Amino acid sequence: MRYLSRPWSPRALEEGASFGPRDCLLGAFEGSRPVKPAHVTLSSGSVRGTEMGTILFPYPKRDHAESPPRREFPVRPKRGQEPATEAEQAGALALRHMNEVIARIQELEEALEDPAKVWSRLRDAWRAAEDEEKPRMAEIVRQSRRMQPVLQDLTKRIRRVLRRHRELTPLDRVQEMDRASMVWLSRQPGRSIAERAGSSQRILATVRRENFDTLENRVLLSYAKLASEVAREWLREHPSAVASDRFKAVDAFRKSTRTLVRFLRDLSVSEAQASITPNYVLMQDRSYNEVYENWKKLLERQKAEDDLWAWQAETWTDFSVLAIILAIDELEDAELVAQSPVDWHYEAVCGKWFSQDRPIAVFWLRDTNRVVEILSRPEPAGTLLTVARAHVALRITDPNRTDLPRRVAVWTPHAMERIDVAQSAQDGVSLLQQVQSLASHEIMRDGLIMTPARGRAEAIEERRGSVRLKAIALGPSGNELAQGFSEVRAFVRSEIYTGAA
Repeated sequence: MRYLSRPWSPRALEEGASFGPRDCLLGAFEGSRPVKPAHVTLSSGSVRGTEMGTILFPYPKRDHAESPPRREFPVRPKRGQEPATEAEQAGALALRHMNEVIARIQELEEALEDPAKVWSRLRDAWRAAEDEEKPRMAEIVRQSRRMQPVLQDLTKRIRRVLRRHRELTPLDRVQEMDRASMVWLSRQPGRSIAERAGSSQRILATVRRENFDTLENRVLLSYAKLASEVAREWLREHPSAVASDRFKAVDAFRKSTRTLVRFLRDLSVSEAQASITPNYVLMQDRSYNEVYENWKKLLERQKAEDDLWAWQAETWTDFSVLAIILAIDELEDAELVAQSPVDWHYEAVCGKWFSQDRPIAVFWLRDTNRVVEILSRPEPAGTLLTVARAHVALRITDPNRTDLPRRVAVWTPHAMERIDVAQSAQDGVSLLQQVQSLASHEIMRDGLIMTPARGRAEAIEERRGSVRLKAIALGPSGNELAQGFSEVRAFVRSEIYTGAA
């Protein structure tokens, strides 16, 4: 197996070299599929009787990892801590980018509620995301609106219990004694209770004191602390949205949860462990139950981030596929004639939020009578896509003509640092030229590269003879999304109408 820093790289990493934050963590195999190390298969197919394929390795959870060797990678920032060092700031930026990409994909879940208008609803959501002053919807935004009155209600009627303690009590206030108290009293000198009470006239007795350190209040404290940290993280990721209603709601929620944390700690309430078994109050009291359920949602989100961080490249591929579908759906004469069922995962599986049959969507162009299919991770990939190591493609056919079907290879390279768009365009064109010599029942002369902008949207087109490739750096929100998606739109339009009469 060879380790590759780019899908179009002609050479593997040198022996002893390590992947870095500017590399795509890819591997290429021939023959039998590898079992270890941990990976996902992006594409595979048979080339001249030999099985070949491309696999993806996860980003490390620490700044280094072995098998394959990975060094100097950004680390996901710890919750509740402000980034101080340059490495922590790089991790915070990577986390912000990841969350924005996830937000664009999760908007598909809401769009799926109306199957007849999936892509139009998703397009409206993405257009709203182009305005940075309108921050993304997230679980903490929902909870800031739903849980604020719940927490106010609980603060007024915080649950308490009376617990027995033994302490020296004035004789006239003694109400209860247990066995230990009576044993203590019997050992004091004197013939009467008054004599045994001594000069202070106090004896050891059982008293009841208010105690707030109950399981339900521990859960309340843990929820308030976690919600405050998540809210602060969300606010840090949306500095341009200070004037928006969502920002104000989350900021107010952060302040109220911080106040609640101080209040509960003053009452000597301790924190609950994530593995607790809910008691009667947490199950039956409506407000406490809402706190418990929303605490679990935030805990699950925190746990899921480890997996999402490792497989960001897969999430980026899904984002790119959705962008292409939306660009085609915007064409005036495009008509959606087939759409595979989208199986939404409420928890991402190796970075993938949904799965679908192939192709995911089929469009008919009325004016040119062409059919366009969007293929994501096709199985098998076919000879040309396998050699090109592209796991997304467009398949364009013209039913009225005898021409061979035309494929457009789509690469979705993802790295922790910005990829050189100009160099990628040149290298991608070189690979496309090489595959022209392969015999196939399809034509693949054009290609598209979609890579994260990381602060600067850019588009470069490269042509060499009959081969054409466009490399686009786009982002999941703001101006990077607006400019990048505009370039995707332009490429799709020029590609689909190529050669049309």
